Amino acid sequence: MTIQNTPMNPSATAPLLAVPDVKIAHGWLHTARFLTTAPQLQHLPPLDVPEIAFVGRSNAGKSTCINTLTQQKRLAFASKTPGRTQSINLFALGKQGVTDAVLADLPGYGYAAVPKEAKLRWQRVMANYLITRENLKGVVLMCDPRLGLTELDEILLEVIRPRVEEGLKFLVLLTKADKLTRVEGRDVLSLTKLHAGGGEVKLFSALKKQGLDEVAQLLWDWTHPAVSAPAAAPLGDL
Repeated sequence: MTIQNTPMNPSATAPLLAVPDVKIAHGWLHTARFLTTAPQLQHLPPLDVPEIAFVGRSNAGKSTCINTLTQQKRLAFASKTPGRTQSINLFALGKQGVTDAVLADLPGYGYAAVPKEAKLRWQRVMANYLITRENLKGVVLMCDPRLGLTELDEILLEVIRPRVEEGLKFLVLLTKADKLTRVEGRDVLSLTKLHAGGGEVKLFSALKKQGLDEVAQLLWDWTHPAVSAPAAAPLGDL
């Protein structure tokens, strides 16, 4: 299964700005729609559009974050039993039915009630996905700032480090930031940046919409580098 993006005709469009208006990014995220679900890696369709993976511990607010970013209430399913979702869910993005990027919602990890065998199996699945998924362009790690980066988060960072060094985009999203005071938010932001392995770190609150514009713009930039990059300066007369 291959999804191709229809190239734009530059002559038929208005000149591009160096940085797209954040409204463009929000409108693009709002087009998110369910694509497929895969209980195993071999069930994931091969795609040739950029893919961004959302990962994190159970209860880190991953589904809430995806739903907030896409302005949809139940796009990403938040199970009442954390750790119960055991599939990789893909959501297509793009206007007028043309897919130009995909969001991947990976199962939450680390929940105590999940049997150890299931935990180990999904750790292997996620590690293999993060290492081998060819069209993966970015990873968003959800983290509860009151807990900080846990041992499992650190393991995930080590797994993706080689790909980050090769250009994979990476963001640690400190969710539930509304539960922190301003000083606490500033301190945890600084501390997490020291351990993020070169990735970006941002505070995020679905309740207060904190960080929403920044993250939307970042995801757009990751998946549309040719559009987001400043236009080349015109050549002078020869």
